Amino acid sequence: MFVHVESLKPLICFIGKMSYLAGGMAISVRGRQASRKEAPILVVAPHSSFLDSCIVYATMMSSVIVRKESMDNYVGKLINYTQPVYVWRDDPNSRQNTIKEIIERATSKEDWPQVLIFPEGTCTNRSCLITFKPGGFYPGVPVQPVTIRYPNAKDTVTWTWEGPGALKLLWLTLTQVHSSCEIEFLPVYYPSEEEKKDPKLYARNVRDVMAKALGIPVLDYTYDDCRLIARAKQLGIPCAAYIRDISELRAQLGLDRSHLEVHLAAEGLQNKKRMVNKEEFAKRLGVPYDIHSQRLFDIFVNPTTGLVNFADYLLCAMFLSLPHDPLSHILSCTFRLYDETGSGLVKCNTFEAIATRVLGLCQEDAQSTFRQVDLDEKGYITYDEFIKYAKDKNEFAFLFVSDNSFKPKTKQKSQ
Repeated sequence: MFVHVESLKPLICFIGKMSYLAGGMAISVRGRQASRKEAPILVVAPHSSFLDSCIVYATMMSSVIVRKESMDNYVGKLINYTQPVYVWRDDPNSRQNTIKEIIERATSKEDWPQVLIFPEGTCTNRSCLITFKPGGFYPGVPVQPVTIRYPNAKDTVTWTWEGPGALKLLWLTLTQVHSSCEIEFLPVYYPSEEEKKDPKLYARNVRDVMAKALGIPVLDYTYDDCRLIARAKQLGIPCAAYIRDISELRAQLGLDRSHLEVHLAAEGLQNKKRMVNKEEFAKRLGVPYDIHSQRLFDIFVNPTTGLVNFADYLLCAMFLSLPHDPLSHILSCTFRLYDETGSGLVKCNTFEAIATRVLGLCQEDAQSTFRQVDLDEKGYITYDEFIKYAKDKNEFAFLFVSDNSFKPKTKQKSQ
């Protein structure tokens, strides 16, 4: 007997909600979901967990934006039923194709499901709303903002760049006596003519409405900012948490265009003071000593001495200046930056300084790596010796990836 697929949606959504309830999480819904005619696009935030997938059941299987490579599993097959908009990560034209597909569906007279978008593009800790990507706002059609809250005594759901993995979070959630998720449909947002012409303005204004409803601030961080910060922290880049602020200040000072820092790093700091005050800091960078250079100095300053390790600053600047170069290129300059003798012969303590700042190693692993490279126990190693060793080790494969996006497999330990 033939059963129309649309008739199965209520049943699938009911089973989905019951599966959450069986795991101890009750889903409550406030407000009214608008029809596709009223709002072809649902804008959902904040996005903080894989458990946010419950929104699919709460919205009667709306079409989600999903990476194609995420579909090769059981959950992926279920999501396939929502007629998702696929994103092909390996396709350089994927972003434009996705926007085109969203526009076609949102403006089509055919009976497509509503398109469901998480405009932040990444998971956050729900303390603020980061920059909304404008893709879902290009059609210029009304959207319905939808908020997600997890008002639980213990946070066992937040799944971000740092912190527990998915399986641990799922286990922690399942061990709670009771958890809840609140989904609220806010009034439909109708764009002005100005917003229709400017998707970024439209996205900002919808974000402001949602932040006000949630009672949290907005923060102009993007997915790429979060990814860059996570990468910098993973490698141990100095002042990694302030990468975005450093990038903005360098742009305001014109350093992002001059490439002066890369030249200074390539020369090394032999016969030059490493610890500099604020006036010397600005002078070496060839910029005026003003509020911007002062703020940049303050990020790197040692509060005890009031000075900045200029090598640390240059390493961070190289990381920002050469985002697509293999990390081995940055590493070669790092060897010169931290080699105080200028001989190219790096001792164990110097290698520790290098490895904890650009290889993502803890002190113990840095010492172990040094011993493995220095097999004849000379007491020093060179950059070429380390690279020869690293090429044969899977844990250092990320050094040779040209787009600098490979994640190191080593993990930092507490020191």
